[in-house]
Amino acid sequence: MKSSKLMFVLLFAVILLSACGDQKEQKQSGDIVTLKQAPADVEAIYKARCISCHAIDLSGKMGEQTNLQQVHVRLSYDEIAAKISMGGKTMPAFEESLSAEEINALAAWLSKQ
Repeated sequence: MKSSKLMFVLLFAVILLSACGDQKEQKQSGDIVTLKQAPADVEAIYKARCISCHAIDLSGKMGEQTNLQQVHVRLSYDEIAAKISMGGKTMPAFEESLSAEEINALAAWLSKQ
């Protein structure tokens, strides 16, 4: 019994530490935009609200639906802004926690990715 509890604690610690690992930014022939290329206000919003699900390189951490690389191919500016505001299947709505200006700035930047 003690060994199974210890194993659970160790497994949890490994998962927790791997989630906190250093993320590398990617840039391959201009296709993948890194967060460093975002305007300062958008970078701050993205780091505070988006990075935990969408990753620093926009590749997504929770499957293909969270990948924002080349999101403009799938969604228009208006669709991106609406998704940020109202959320989606697994994405929370940010209309009450971000201002309209912040949502528009984030949507404008993402629509160019």
